[in-house]
Amino acid sequence: MAEPSSLVLTNARIATMQPGGVPYGAMENAAVLIENGWIAWLGPASEAPRAEETADLAGRWVLPGLIDCHTHIVHGGNRAREFELRLEGASYAEIAKAGGGILSTVAATRAAAVDDLVAAALPRLDHLLAEGVTTIEIKSGYGLDLENEVKMLQAARRLGAERDVLVQTALLAAHAVPPEHEADPDRYVRIVTDEIIPAVRKAGLADAVDGFCEGIAFWPAQIRRVFEKARAVDLPVKLHAEQLSDLKGAVLAAEFQALSADHLEYLQEDGVVAMAEAGTTAVLLPGAFYTLRETQLPPVDLLRQHGVPIAVATDCNPGSSPVTSLLLMLNMAATFFRLTPEEALAGVTRNAARALGLDHEIGTIAPGKRADLAVFDIETPAELAYRVGYNPLFAVLREGRWRKW
Repeated sequence: MAEPSSLVLTNARIATMQPGGVPYGAMENAAVLIENGWIAWLGPASEAPRAEETADLAGRWVLPGLIDCHTHIVHGGNRAREFELRLEGASYAEIAKAGGGILSTVAATRAAAVDDLVAAALPRLDHLLAEGVTTIEIKSGYGLDLENEVKMLQAARRLGAERDVLVQTALLAAHAVPPEHEADPDRYVRIVTDEIIPAVRKAGLADAVDGFCEGIAFWPAQIRRVFEKARAVDLPVKLHAEQLSDLKGAVLAAEFQALSADHLEYLQEDGVVAMAEAGTTAVLLPGAFYTLRETQLPPVDLLRQHGVPIAVATDCNPGSSPVTSLLLMLNMAATFFRLTPEEALAGVTRNAARALGLDHEIGTIAPGKRADLAVFDIETPAELAYRVGYNPLFAVLREGRWRKW
């Protein structure tokens, strides 16, 4: 049976997440008309146009489909032992220098085939989808050579075919120096710029280029070379910045009009100002903050003061954030970082879309936007940040179709 080309959701409360005006951009007793996968009309339920199908939502809340804008869900193995080591007192940097951390996942990922990576990632993805996620960014960065970075991105694209979700990919070859290039990191950077980025761009496997600017990864001068190459092949950039120290990575990212700078615990005001001027989104990752037992808070007040959009994501990865709940991140963003529930929710809708360069299509509910919607059995949108370990999802629409599980 063919899907209807038009659908009206009526008797709904709608959190449009449009900025300004009433909290959450909320509309009571509202309806939304969907035509051919796009939102065509929004307004009072009493004025709803006719459509091929009508769904009475009985007062439930309709939100933009949730967006997890920073994940590493494609990887081999796990790092549960490192979790134990951290609890015994070892730091993230100490574990990395001893051959653990990212490099231990590199070894497991290199040993896995694309099919293995897809099979391992699907349960993680399914947990996110079950909470109303309709868009996810998946980074590479555990291959660290051409063959295995391509393999990871192929697996990420496969996930978008296996499940009804929009997958954005980021090439994160500049994630760590692989063991075979430990003596000459600059040579590896040349491989990233001269071989990996061009090949991935030609294959159409990446939507952006990312990097990790930190003393245990790459210095700003090295990241600059990566970004220059990304710009030369017309790929936008983003950056893991100021997670463990302030190397002015956010300033560098802003210079290249980065879509986002992520982590940012050690971000200073000059970086905030640069991000504001460049329109770069701040992506906060409370799961990593929690797992690593950090105490340095990202400068949320400065981000607010300078008008930098704040997004929130799981950073789902095997080492520093083994998290597959975006709803939990709403609570952690509010509890640890003191975001309001509305700011936290904007962080996984409107501002997460900005962090992916997709705010013209998704992230808010408005005519002309893609009909990626999540319906929740809640009394107020604040419940999504308030509750812990509770999932009130009722239904999901992807491109105007009811998503089947």
